This record gives sequence, C-alpha cells and structure tokens, in this order.
Amino acid sequence: MSWETALDRQIHDYLPDLKWAADEPMAKHTSFRIGGPAKRMAFPKTREQLVVLMGFLQDAGVKPLLIGNGTNLLVADKGLDTVVIDTSAELSHIELTDEGEIAADAGVSLAKLALFAWKNGLTGLEFAHGIPGTLGGGVVMNAGAYGGELKDVVTEVTALYPDGVKVLTPAELDFSYRHSVFSAGEGIVLGAKVKLESGDPDAIKAKMDDLMARRKASQPLELPSAGSTFKRPTGYYAGPLIEGCGLKGCRVGGAEVSSKHAGFVVNVGGATCADVLALIEKVQKTVYDAHGVMLEPEVKIIR
Repeated sequence: MSWETALDRQIHDYLPDLKWAADEPMAKHTSFRIGGPAKRMAFPKTREQLVVLMGFLQDAGVKPLLIGNGTNLLVADKGLDTVVIDTSAELSHIELTDEGEIAADAGVSLAKLALFAWKNGLTGLEFAHGIPGTLGGGVVMNAGAYGGELKDVVTEVTALYPDGVKVLTPAELDFSYRHSVFSAGEGIVLGAKVKLESGDPDAIKAKMDDLMARRKASQPLELPSAGSTFKRPTGYYAGPLIEGCGLKGCRVGGAEVSSKHAGFVVNVGGATCADVLALIEKVQKTVYDAHGVMLEPEVKIIR
C-alpha cells in the first residue's frame, strides 16, 4: 500500500474533519503563483489536529512541508512527492494574555498581528504590518523590515518535535539575520508570544501607514513574487548591486528582474520554477563577475 493510500485511510478514520486534498497545485498557495501539484495537502483547524497529523506522518516515514502564506517559496514545476501542511487557512487564533503579551497561532498573518497590536495600543510591531507572511514562517526566518525583526519582540515559541511539544525561550531560538533554530528544518512552530510596549494608537497607525506607503512606492507589489529574492550581502545591498549591473528588466521566460526594484524577481506571466532559477543563476553570475559578491537566495527553493 502506498503512503498516500495509507494516510488517506487514517485521515478518513481518525481526522474526518481535517481538510485533506490530493494533487493540490502549489501555484495556488504561493505568492509567486508557481509550483506543481503536492501529492497531498492538509489544512488543520487546530494545533491538536496538526499534532495528530504529524504523528501519522512520522509513523509513515513522510517528512511534510509546512507553509503559511507561501510568500517566501519557490516550488518545483514537477510538484512535490510529499504532504504539504498549510497553517494559514485555519490556525489563526490570537489573544491578549493576562501578562499583556500577544499569543498567536503560527498561521496568524503578520499583518493581522500588527493590526491586533495597534487596536490594543501596543507598539513594536509596526514594521511587520506590510510583511505578507505568517507568524510561524516569520519566526523560522526571523522576518523583519525597516529596522525591526521578530527577534526584538518574541518572548517564547511553542514548537512540535518528534518527541513532543516544547516551549523555547529567546536564548534557545538562536535568532540572527533571516535565521532561527528552525532554519535547519527541525521542529514545527505551533505558535508564539510577543511582548510589546504601550503606545499611542494614532501614532502607531500613522507609522504603519507610512511604512506601507513606502513599501508600495518602492516594491513591485502589483506582480507575483516571493519578496526580496536575495539576502543582504555583508557590506552591500542586493538591489543596487543588481541594478548597477544593468539587470533591471532582464527576463528568462516569464520571470523578470523587477524594473521597480532590482532586488525582486517577479512573475510577469506564466513564469515557471525553471525560469526563476535560471534568472537567479544569471543574476548571481553577473554580480559575482562584476563585484566578487555571491548573492545568496532569500527565497526558499523547494524541489
């Protein structure tokens, strides 16, 4: 019996309320709008459903791919021979604790988290308002923008490991630039708490609006992409390096170095994973030949 059939039966018998899809196109679940079908895709409603599902997958020897909003992913055209778990659809509980912290599930969008903070008169998350991903994905990559990072506000993370659920402290999270203890692929973020300061709601909203306006003015938000394609190299910025090499507007198939911001590769229509990878390699080679700097992709490539 194939692992797909075995899991289909287990889900039917023990998790009948779990949304479970076969051959689900990943292009529907990534901001790049790229990616072939996943053999199976799950949309858990609760942490408990996710924990039970992970037990089934562990027993079946299947290593799943967990995604939030799919905003930092480039998925292979051939699809994925595994189970993809989407936490953004239902895992979205958020609350203010008695200690004044915000506790939220991994699937809560960072934009929603920032709005919740504003509505409760809490400052410190304004930077996250325009980041399109989820809290879980943001923790994994220590998401940040405009001088702020999640490591500045996260006080604990609840994560699932093969031997059970653990609560990690900031010291255990190993946060650094676009990195956390989860970057190596071990552990699954279930939720997190953030600690903020009291602030003036009008000032908080004004800052959020300003950062969003700056983002819209400088980034190609009107086209599918995975955000910044490359990490910031030490001592440089990726965008100016790429632009200085005359690569703005450079295309491979439907993939293009944005003419608005050279740090973004965008899908101008019908781009494939192969198109994007070829364009990334071209940019890397051109920049390295010109400046001796090897750009490292920030987008997570799944193939």
